[in-house]
Amino acid sequence: MTHPIIESFLRHSIERKDYQVVRQFLEEFQPADLCDLIQQESLPTALDILKFLSYERRARVFGYLPNTLQEQLAAEMSDDDVSLLLKHMDADEGADLLNLLPEERHDGVLRSIARKEREDLRRLASHSEGTAGAIMTSDYAAIPAHVKVSEALNIVRTTAPGAETIYQVFVTDGQHQLLGTVSLRELILAPQTAKIQDIMTTDIVTVSVDAAQEDAAKIISRYDLLALPVIDSESRLVGIITYDDAMDVAEAEATEDMHKSATIGNLDGNFRDARLLTLYRKRIVWLILLVFGNLFSGAGIAFFEDMIAAYVVLVFFLPVLVGSGGNAGSQAATLVIRGLATGDVDLKDWGRLLGRELVIASGLGLTMAMAISMVGHFRGGDEIALVVGLSMVSIVIVGSLVGMCLPFILNRLGWDPATASAPLVTTIADSAGVLIYFSIATAILGLPV
Repeated sequence: MTHPIIESFLRHSIERKDYQVVRQFLEEFQPADLCDLIQQESLPTALDILKFLSYERRARVFGYLPNTLQEQLAAEMSDDDVSLLLKHMDADEGADLLNLLPEERHDGVLRSIARKEREDLRRLASHSEGTAGAIMTSDYAAIPAHVKVSEALNIVRTTAPGAETIYQVFVTDGQHQLLGTVSLRELILAPQTAKIQDIMTTDIVTVSVDAAQEDAAKIISRYDLLALPVIDSESRLVGIITYDDAMDVAEAEATEDMHKSATIGNLDGNFRDARLLTLYRKRIVWLILLVFGNLFSGAGIAFFEDMIAAYVVLVFFLPVLVGSGGNAGSQAATLVIRGLATGDVDLKDWGRLLGRELVIASGLGLTMAMAISMVGHFRGGDEIALVVGLSMVSIVIVGSLVGMCLPFILNRLGWDPATASAPLVTTIADSAGVLIYFSIATAILGLPV
């Protein structure tokens, strides 16, 4: 985040037309920091700041900006200005920007771009959102298998300025099929007369162009890759996904899962810039559903109205007991959801995890019951202590099993397990807790006369 004094200085320098001062001032910032600065400013000021940057820096800064702001800025730019941005942006970021533009602007923006780059942009922009193809870049270093190391190094030197990474070089044949890979370190250390086909690694980890982008991110993380080659149905190399792109995907997926776990719809953009109506719409649906879900708790309390009137002391323990069930269920749900997301657990593990959770929940419930039953003894005697203790054990077990099973059920139905959020688990556990508590109380204390 930038300091208000810095923002004020920059704004006043632009207003005074001290352009040389502004250019020198902006040179001191890293592109990511300039992104933060631009987001603090109004749209006209943000456009002014971008104009003071060289085309290369402007493109790099633009790539850091959120999509919503990119779309707003591009709408105020001429086709020529956007075209210059696309020429200097990384291919994958340029494709994303092209997708943000209205269809009718595409021809005007792409007209002045070289044919090969124009075709690359259109091809990258054509992949469905959420797939590996949508986040890959065509800016990579590729060499033939039959050349010598000295020739390969010359090819890498030629392609290096436009490549997103040269630390991993890909080996292809005349049909652009992926044959292997070789690291820059291996190229430097290998004998200059050695052939690439003799030193390349043929055991390659790849991903399909139509695979989900989160699967690609998991592969990069699992195998510690700098770049993951993306292939089509005929095993031809069509692009690569770099580690930084995988990190962006992982962050986006984690954010989406956190929103779902809080029963919030996915936000198209960041929270700070989201509109009031958007935030309202993303939150209200689940809140309304949970309101009706909580009515079951109220109905349970109303059903045991006579019991509550006869033993008012039971009300004292009600929030503690149902809250404990919800908390235990939320913990169990979180562990299962994360396990499903990372691939640590699968549907076939459900039976084993159910038995283990039953043992763990029993232990948790007994420990909590010993603590709360002492309070029950002082508040209402031995019978109340017994009611509270047994209820705590039962409610924690039920809440934990609900929290563990619900993500598996949603996953089996083809829904995102993250939907088994804390509020949803808590609502179910609360309703069950009320029924369990007063049922046990009725069985031990008897019905009031």
